[in-house]
Amino acid sequence: MKKLLLLVLSVSAFSLASKAQDTVKTTSDSPLVIFGSADAYYKYDFSGHNNIPTYYGTDQNSFSVGMIDFGFKKKVGKAAVVAELSFGPRSDASLPVPTNHIENLYVSYDVTDAFNITGGYMQTFVGYEVISPTGNFNYSTSYLFSAGPFQNAGVKATYTFSPAVSLMAGVFNDQWNVYSTNTSAGPGKINTFGAQLMVAPVKGWTAYLNLLTGPASGTIEDLTTTYQITDAFKLGLNAANKTGSGATNYKGAALYPQLAVSKAVTLGIRGEYFKPTGGTDILAGTLTANIKSGPLTFMPEIRFDNGKDQIFTDKNGMPTKTASQFLLAAVYAF
Repeated sequence: MKKLLLLVLSVSAFSLASKAQDTVKTTSDSPLVIFGSADAYYKYDFSGHNNIPTYYGTDQNSFSVGMIDFGFKKKVGKAAVVAELSFGPRSDASLPVPTNHIENLYVSYDVTDAFNITGGYMQTFVGYEVISPTGNFNYSTSYLFSAGPFQNAGVKATYTFSPAVSLMAGVFNDQWNVYSTNTSAGPGKINTFGAQLMVAPVKGWTAYLNLLTGPASGTIEDLTTTYQITDAFKLGLNAANKTGSGATNYKGAALYPQLAVSKAVTLGIRGEYFKPTGGTDILAGTLTANIKSGPLTFMPEIRFDNGKDQIFTDKNGMPTKTASQFLLAAVYAF
């Protein structure tokens, strides 16, 4: 009887220990994070027709939709996955295969606390603005963003030396904004190299030095930085130079000063210079307000673009150096 009682107690103790370990394991895993957004807008170009050749918000004198974006993140132990789907005109213009609706799909693994490896189809690390309107202060996009890239498929490794310094390096498919390598002219190639150095010199200031280079898509050197100078004033900068083959070569810079005038209202200006190779210089100024009510943001915006040459058209369809538009967007994020 005593032996039987000892056996029962031993089994019970083992069972409780196992459950305790399972509880620790479960609570150490990150919860499933679901995120997304939906947006709509009205735009009027003062020429009476669509005139400014940047991405998204192109419908003239129309109440239109942007996109529905839906994704999830999950981390168990050292492994994590991110999947993001999108639907709508803004999504269609940014994806290599719009019917697939895949905006991001990648997995990552923490080899150590400081060293991470990520692979899959990922939003590009180059540039200041992104596809989803929730990631941008302005609703209309810059010429630098519109020149690309949007996404890169490949594998990258990131080492975090300290909270102030990290370095990423990776290899990617031969072309940007594709799910797979280009096989139309022979075997596909993984021949694009990318790197990013992150530095945070002082509190509130973060800078990213980016490089993306390959024989099929060319080379981009890019600087992206933001500095929260005060609680109310933030300053951002994006400067880039694109050379080589692939998409149109260019150089340019955009400055993003933003001032919070209250807890609910922030005003911002995007001032941009853009010069495509073989094209004319463009100066563009965009004034946007972000008016927040919980997860909903209203974004009234007015934009003025000026070309060195007559690259736009006026109300009569005649060439002109200037273009201007008004836009009102509503973006809901969750």
